[in-house]
This record gives sequence, C-alpha cells and structure tokens, in this order.
Amino acid sequence: MAPFLKEFFPDVYKKQSEIKDSSNQYCKFNSATLTMFTSSLYLAALLASCVASYITKAWGRKISMLTGGITFCVGALLNGAALSVWMLIVGVDL
Repeated sequence: MAPFLKEFFPDVYKKQSEIKDSSNQYCKFNSATLTMFTSSLYLAALLASCVASYITKAWGRKISMLTGGITFCVGALLNGAALSVWMLIVGVDL
C-alpha cells in the first residue's frame, strides 16, 4: 500500500506517516483526490449494474458475462499501467 500511496497520493502518504494515533479513522487525511478516487469506485459499480441489467435482458447472460470480463481486463490493464490519478479513475470506471 505504501508504494501506491507514494506514487499517486503523496500528500496522504506523508500525513499517514506523521499520524501515530490510529483511533480516529474519519477525516484523517482530508484529501479531495483520494475521496474522488474512492467515490469513482462506487459510481462505477452503480453504472455497471444499471448497464448490465439491460445487456443481460437484451442479449443473455453469456454475452453479458463475456462483456463484463473483457471490460474488467481492459480496466485492470489500464490501472496496471497508470501513471496518474486520472488514469486510475478511468480504469476503475471501465
């Protein structure tokens, strides 16, 4: 986790290394970028569930599972090659 934070969220990594008390887990880092990345995960799930229901109804489960697997692999490749936060968010949203 530390290399990921160093690369994409250096301010969060710095704050995490400075904080010794771990009793308060809320609003510990105050990072809009980290919040945007986390929120994109939930938005992607919402969008995927809405789109998947129509694809499954129109084309069947086999095609929807194949399409989901392909888009997951494309997103995973994009996230693996990400150089910035916007690439992470686009990869998550695929």
